[in-house]
Amino acid sequence: MNKETFTLEESLYRCNKCGFCQAACVHYRSTRQEWTSARGKLRLIRGVLEGEQPLSEGYVRDMYRCFTCGACSATCPSGVQVEDILLEARQDLARNGRLPDALAQLTQGIKDTGNLVGEANDRLDWTRDMDVAPPQGGKHETVYFVGCVSSMYPDVQELPRCMVGLLERAGVDYAILGSDENCCGYPLYISGQEEDAREMARANVQRVREMGAGRLITGCPSCYRAWKEFYPKLLGEDPGVEVVHAAQWLADADLPLNPIGTKVTYQDPCDLGRGSGLYDPPRAFLSLIDGLELVEMPSARAEALCCGWGGNMAFQDAAESRSVSELRMAQASGTGAEQVVTACPRCKYTLNRVEDGETIPAVDIVELAWQSVSGT
Repeated sequence: MNKETFTLEESLYRCNKCGFCQAACVHYRSTRQEWTSARGKLRLIRGVLEGEQPLSEGYVRDMYRCFTCGACSATCPSGVQVEDILLEARQDLARNGRLPDALAQLTQGIKDTGNLVGEANDRLDWTRDMDVAPPQGGKHETVYFVGCVSSMYPDVQELPRCMVGLLERAGVDYAILGSDENCCGYPLYISGQEEDAREMARANVQRVREMGAGRLITGCPSCYRAWKEFYPKLLGEDPGVEVVHAAQWLADADLPLNPIGTKVTYQDPCDLGRGSGLYDPPRAFLSLIDGLELVEMPSARAEALCCGWGGNMAFQDAAESRSVSELRMAQASGTGAEQVVTACPRCKYTLNRVEDGETIPAVDIVELAWQSVSGT
């Protein structure tokens, strides 16, 4: 990497080392190590650009050990877009074959199988024993893009089953891609592997276009952000469909809701909140359910903490991922809520795996919606 080819040099040098990013960084809160904060990472990148820092294994590690939650960019008084700078640094490393081993294995698994798990692409496992099987393929107005986690992680497969129930109840003309659905490419994109992510994007867009759909609904914030923000950049054109997150659809769907008498708190997913600016739709839907009381955590909306999965960290450092999950669960349980509601399958999965300290169950907003609609 050199200064002549680094396109975000001006933004990089706007960092005034004030430390606001350090105060907002959940990774720094957990480790208390300077390199985990944006300020530390930006100083390392400057060192490489200026020839003061070698492209060492330690540098590679530090560039990829980040939850990419966006809290640093949201709090930076100088307007430094840290995520963009870090992404460019990662793209340089990926082009030069410097991916960490864990991410290289993850990448190969996604490329070989088309999914995040890296195993046989049985994306229809969640549909087994359903009373109403979701339609696949054909011409439909709406595509429900399920995503890797909801499709293939048993702990969260109830989410797509509930979503199908809601779509059926609302009379939506929809279908899923089924076994033709690929990973959205988000894990590859944030690792700096643009070309591999572009191939995933191109394949998914082609399949949706073949269905003639005008709208795509997904319950995964990373899939949402990939389709909404990253696909136009990767492909040089708009995918040609209206991209809607499930929480947005729920807020506007006018579903027949039954009361639920409970107190909940809400976990803002990083890619849905800071990444996409969707703070209000989930809360708007929760406000429609009679008897449901929402209490906010100390860190909410733009200040919300990552659940611990972000930035592919769950695949690189399970212990650190768990430590961050524990920080967030402590805030959730401290509100006195009976459940923490989120709008992300990864947040649900990660928070429900916290074992230390006081815990409360994590549920997805789609599951809560089905509970209200079905009265179960």
